[in-house]
Amino acid sequence: MRWKNRRHSSNVEDRRGQGVSKGAAIGGGSIIMALVAIFLFGQDPGQVIQGLLQPSGEQSADSYQPNPQEQQVYEFMEVVMADTEDTWGNVFQQAGYQYKEPKLVVYSGATQTACGTGQAASGPFYCPGDQKVYIDLSFLNELHNMGAQGDFAVAYVLAHEVGHHIQTITGTSDKVRQAQQRASKVQSNAIQVRMELQADCYAGIWAKHTQQRTQFLERGDLEEAMNAAAAVGDDQIMRKAGQTPRREAFTHGSSKERMEWFNRGLQSGDLNACDTGIN
Repeated sequence: MRWKNRRHSSNVEDRRGQGVSKGAAIGGGSIIMALVAIFLFGQDPGQVIQGLLQPSGEQSADSYQPNPQEQQVYEFMEVVMADTEDTWGNVFQQAGYQYKEPKLVVYSGATQTACGTGQAASGPFYCPGDQKVYIDLSFLNELHNMGAQGDFAVAYVLAHEVGHHIQTITGTSDKVRQAQQRASKVQSNAIQVRMELQADCYAGIWAKHTQQRTQFLERGDLEEAMNAAAAVGDDQIMRKAGQTPRREAFTHGSSKERMEWFNRGLQSGDLNACDTGIN
């Protein structure tokens, strides 16, 4: 992916090395993220719960010294974030609307969010309460271990989370939450799957429009995105955790579905093509 010497987003907040305040409350959002870490990412329940209960003292971000490789990834994320801003800004403008840009928060270990305490074990996530994407760069090592390699795999992950922001500002997220409140657990999971697949489709739209605008793709990039989509499919994650995939427990979709919906957005470039049944 061609990203050197390109615009960096100013909507990136660096919280690496800050930790969370002592005595921070365990909110509903952090509990949900802990469950995701346990059941989807196969994290040890004892370690996840201990991480929630054990506060970390506040540190100064000025004292945090990332290694050169990590800093390069951080700068790469700034460029990808800028691409999401420019691309979605154009898409919204063509539709007669103004795009409200989200913020990206890069943290280490844990951080406070409007959705509770965010933890690295939960992976990247979007919080609609403050309209921010949160990512601990250590997740990228986990992504690599799951079989998703290359810089565009990382770009896909960030573009997917920004897709959730699109759902928030278009009102889809509110509709989904209301529907889930009236649904059973299995029905709620099925609704969540459709929401996640739509975010994958939006990531595909971002890739298509950004390519048309900047010619940023290199040979193998799309394969990296497809591999990443496959690696984070619920069936693949459950198998790696030693579990038998169960459709009723899916919350993000199968590997096949995630690849198909990313590709649908990539081929069409049209928001209307991303109707997964939740609009």
